[in-house]
Amino acid sequence: MATRTRAIRLGGLGLSALMALAIAAPAVAQAEEMDFSDVRVAIVPGGPHPYFLPMEPGLADSVAANGLGESEFRAPPAWDLNDQNQLLNSMAAQGFNAFGIFPGDANATNAIMSELSAAGFPVMAIAGCVTEPTDAAFCFGTDVANSAYLGTKALIEAMGGEGAIMHGTGFLVDPNTTLRIDAVERAVAETDGKVTIVEHIADIDDQESADEKINSFLAARGDEIDGIVTTAYVPSTVSATALRNLGDERIRMVGIDDDPIVLDAIRDGIIDGTMAQNPYGQAFVGSKILAMLAKGCTVAEDAPYFVDSGTLLIHADNVESYGDDLKVVTAGIAETFPEQYLSCP
Repeated sequence: MATRTRAIRLGGLGLSALMALAIAAPAVAQAEEMDFSDVRVAIVPGGPHPYFLPMEPGLADSVAANGLGESEFRAPPAWDLNDQNQLLNSMAAQGFNAFGIFPGDANATNAIMSELSAAGFPVMAIAGCVTEPTDAAFCFGTDVANSAYLGTKALIEAMGGEGAIMHGTGFLVDPNTTLRIDAVERAVAETDGKVTIVEHIADIDDQESADEKINSFLAARGDEIDGIVTTAYVPSTVSATALRNLGDERIRMVGIDDDPIVLDAIRDGIIDGTMAQNPYGQAFVGSKILAMLAKGCTVAEDAPYFVDSGTLLIHADNVESYGDDLKVVTAGIAETFPEQYLSCP
């Protein structure tokens, strides 16, 4: 597989545009004619995390829909690059022959991707990108910068266009975290000083750190802020819980992901919204593309490295229906991805 060297990125497609693609896109004959029964896809994140849980049913549904061979979602026991590499090597030895990987490290994961690619296995970065040049065919995930930007803009609107905010985000080792911090700052900068950032609190995408740092911040400095934007899973659940416990409707909030704690906080009017991601679709579509690559398709000459897996804002008006919207998004991408970005025999 040729090493990818381009850095073209797709802007986030709007929900209506993706719905239109799902309805209007022509079928891709190449995929329908391929026998994927001997393709065994492995989806392997960098470590355990609730964000990845929908990937397991996404992969299972792709196996059923596309006729893949026995495929599995497996996570290493801890966020440790060596653990992830050992798991990937073990699965390759067990007969898995196509790999969707969330990078344990944006740079170092390229080494194991190159090893797998050299052995003839197609590789994709799923949900987070590795740096280029890379042997990953694509990075298929949330446009995290666009998601963080839109979430911050929604928070600013809920705050009436002015005030001070706290930003809670994920691990600094996660390649997405810097993109999210930059996007929050960009949205704030567009207010020309009407909105300020009191603090970025990073490295809190685990329960213990998030509980400690967010609750300590609110206890000491809660009166300094008017809003909270969170761009990682655990900070969203912890912040929503903290605002519920405080009973202070003055502080507005927009989070990320669709944990039940966050969704209930939207229903109860405690927070204003949350940015949905699409881990189910990342596994469903990603495994189909990996199977096509395993069967001889190649990356089209003009294809981008990064492909957006879709996002939307969950709020009070769509909190009960957003899941159907995401399924439409996933169906549209699954239909159009091969035609747009692959060249098949």
